Amino acid sequence: MKKLEIDIPLSSATLKGDLILPEKAIGIVVFSHGSGSSRLSSRNRMVAAEIQKQNIGTLLFDLLTEEEDQIYENRFNIDLLSNRLIETTEWLLQYKDTKNLPLGYFGASTGAASALKAAAFFGKTIKAVVSRGGRPDLAITELPLVTAPTLLIVGGLDIPVIGMNKLAFDELESIKEMKIIPGATHLFEEAGKLLEVSDLAIDWYKKYLIKD
Repeated sequence: MKKLEIDIPLSSATLKGDLILPEKAIGIVVFSHGSGSSRLSSRNRMVAAEIQKQNIGTLLFDLLTEEEDQIYENRFNIDLLSNRLIETTEWLLQYKDTKNLPLGYFGASTGAASALKAAAFFGKTIKAVVSRGGRPDLAITELPLVTAPTLLIVGGLDIPVIGMNKLAFDELESIKEMKIIPGATHLFEEAGKLLEVSDLAIDWYKKYLIKD
């Protein structure tokens, strides 16, 4: 397992990232976290660890610099975050260890919107998208342009976000599914619920990210 702490040079900033690649990686998933979170998110790192067990690499990175993150509005600037994800993806597509791997996204909370906007930008280059407790409705105008198979996962007790996801689901024209996990709240903090998210995501990536 190769574990790299990397600096990702973009046009307007250099971002910190943690790239983990199994020895015989068969794909890579890029995580786009939600507002107020970072590459150190314990929830995303747990999901990433489960994904790595399937020989799929992961990249967790900070979409904002420390200085930018001090400006509260930046955390909800979906266009800015989407552009950061797009530039980071372009970097991965050139990087020697990842350029030949099929690529997918995992978006959490508002990060799901940036993941879907980036997926719309890249078209068939992005093979699969998973949203955990996401706000895909914040990318509503781009959703019809997404070609990647998209899985929306929502907690059964997260009533407002269920509605937002149903709204987004109707706008998606790609292969799509929506899974509601009973007894889970927005952050899936209840016992075993985050593992359910991981299992659903892994099944999705096996089906669409790394298919022959």
